[in-house]
Amino acid sequence: MNFSFPYQSILVVCSVNTARSPIVEGYLIELFTSLGLDVEVHSGGVASNARDGMLISLDAKLVMKEEGIDLPETSTSIDLKKHQEYLGNADLILTLTEQHKKSIFQLNGAKRIFNGNIFTLKEFAGEKGDIKDPSMKGVEGFRKARDEIKDCLVKGLKKWFSEDILFSNLLNKLNNGKDSN
Repeated sequence: MNFSFPYQSILVVCSVNTARSPIVEGYLIELFTSLGLDVEVHSGGVASNARDGMLISLDAKLVMKEEGIDLPETSTSIDLKKHQEYLGNADLILTLTEQHKKSIFQLNGAKRIFNGNIFTLKEFAGEKGDIKDPSMKGVEGFRKARDEIKDCLVKGLKKWFSEDILFSNLLNKLNNGKDSN
């Protein structure tokens, strides 16, 4: 089956790239791989405390493992202030908050590195608001953020993929029987 998706490279942006953005990245990689689509997905952080090489949150890894997705043990954070080439390589940027979106515009500045589309994840889903940082909120906070992220991705991706396709290639695996009651 042939699928059409208008983007070849997606960059997901949050504060320090250790919690929310790796969750989004994990879902997108899982979906595109299951559909046989060649879409690059990367993530990075834009906050002043973003650093290269920080480990992905164990809570983020745990809540994604609950979904059947393993975030690689070798995954580490990327500081987009130091690696602006990721902006130039992306044709879609998804941010977790409006502030992250503003930070990307500031990074892009007069250089005009990025010329693609940029949305908050909520905007991508046709909604307003931010995905709140689950840090310091324990596993339940991470589950809440994960579920909100998944909901936004499904709503946003319905523009290109039918609900049947999303269900059979992503939701079915990730719902872990939640809809079978």
